[in-house]
Amino acid sequence: MKAPQTLIFVIILISGLLLGSLIGQILGEWLPILKESQQIVWHPRADLNILKYDFNVQVKLNLASFIGLGLAFWLYRKYR
Repeated sequence: MKAPQTLIFVIILISGLLLGSLIGQILGEWLPILKESQQIVWHPRADLNILKYDFNVQVKLNLASFIGLGLAFWLYRKYR
């Protein structure tokens, strides 16, 4: 893959995750399994005397977001 194609692929996958998560939140009232999510947290930090950083990265994934990811991947492969 070339760089622009890779960027488009990543954007499509992230869009699928977000759309799936949104649909999971909406349909979660009727199908609670779609709303349940697992949280992944990564908190890197360092103090290097001249540079100090502290990041907090948090990702919440649910079943609907994985379905959205799979659908986005399928659509990308079909219409590529």
